[in-house]
Amino acid sequence: MSEILVVDDEPGIRDLLREILEDEGHEVRLAENGEQARAARLERAPDLVLLDIWMPDVDGLSLLKEWVTTGQLTMPVVMMSGHGTIHTAVEATRLGAFDFLEKPVPYKKLLQTIERALNSRSDRVSAPASMEALGSSEPIRLLAQRLRQAAGAGTTLLLTGEPGAGVDICARYLHNPETAWVEPDDLAPLVENPLDWLAQAKGGVLFFREVGQLTPLQQKGLQLVIGRHRDYGVNLICASTENLASKAAAGAYSRDLYNVLAQVAVRVPALREHREDIVQLAGVWLRESLAKNGLGERRFSDAALERLARHDWPGNLDELHTLVHNLASTVLDSVIELRDVEALLGGGAKMDGGALAELFELPLKEARDAFEKAYLEAVLRECGSMSKAAERSGLERTHLYRKLKQLGVKSGSRSDTS
Repeated sequence: MSEILVVDDEPGIRDLLREILEDEGHEVRLAENGEQARAARLERAPDLVLLDIWMPDVDGLSLLKEWVTTGQLTMPVVMMSGHGTIHTAVEATRLGAFDFLEKPVPYKKLLQTIERALNSRSDRVSAPASMEALGSSEPIRLLAQRLRQAAGAGTTLLLTGEPGAGVDICARYLHNPETAWVEPDDLAPLVENPLDWLAQAKGGVLFFREVGQLTPLQQKGLQLVIGRHRDYGVNLICASTENLASKAAAGAYSRDLYNVLAQVAVRVPALREHREDIVQLAGVWLRESLAKNGLGERRFSDAALERLARHDWPGNLDELHTLVHNLASTVLDSVIELRDVEALLGGGAKMDGGALAELFELPLKEARDAFEKAYLEAVLRECGSMSKAAERSGLERTHLYRKLKQLGVKSGSRSDTS
């Protein structure tokens, strides 16, 4: 049984296609627009997509091109349109579509096309890794484009970013799975046998995960690898979580090596810089964790998801993934609530016995001010907006403003109208 994703903004067509395909023994998922199609593809790749071209939010050709750019075109896509032209059909095929069908699609032709598309999967070469583990937001789509453009330069690529931001995902995205992948765990051989890795990675990718911590002798070895990698047809990708420019300026890193690495460098954004992906990633990882461990259904409450989206995630993707796995494994109820998330993130003000004892040492007014400040900071952190904080605290918004100013509590950039 194959799983087919049907993307069409017309309910009648969606229902008709589902009925036909289910009668043929296929499992069918439906999406009524591009946004839902993106989410469905990110959740898991179907065996085939029937994709309408004309949709209200994003046209099918743009979505197809997006999947190609981000490495998500791992399944055959059959385009559909009620206003098809030869030009449209040619463009769809050029972008990577398996075929093009003009609506209304004859029953027999539909089934024949689907059968051919599904049979074509065995002939498809292994697809490169996608960027879906980073998300599907605009910053990630632009990042994928930058990576492809930088890789086309044919020189060493430097990936920079905070720990856990996903530089390894970006490196894998640029790897053709039909070629070699070499990622040394120990960089000590850079001193004595740096060219051995080039021989192992011939025609593929050589990835050095952290070049910011190399010793001076290892840096010289890396310079030798950089100078010879083209002779072996190797795509050389280096990554660093450190500020190499500052280290080079301070004399703690080879200026010559830095100048070579900095010629083609791409920065991977921190998770807080594409926080619109947090909710989607959390949902995907929750389902994966539950399935992997044979656990029952769980879902996040809206308040829990809102809290996840507000968090700055200093550990980036790694921190979010670890937290979601923890929640999947430890929460007993079917709904993961805000309190479950707060218990792991450490949100909310908690006053232990020592802190309470300190308040008793203060004059009444100072003790009250200290408590109110801690209370309002916690409420603002949890609610995320002034209006919600006013409702939670039982204060009118103007009164809340005055109180925050009086206590020296910063409201940050939270919306005053939300």
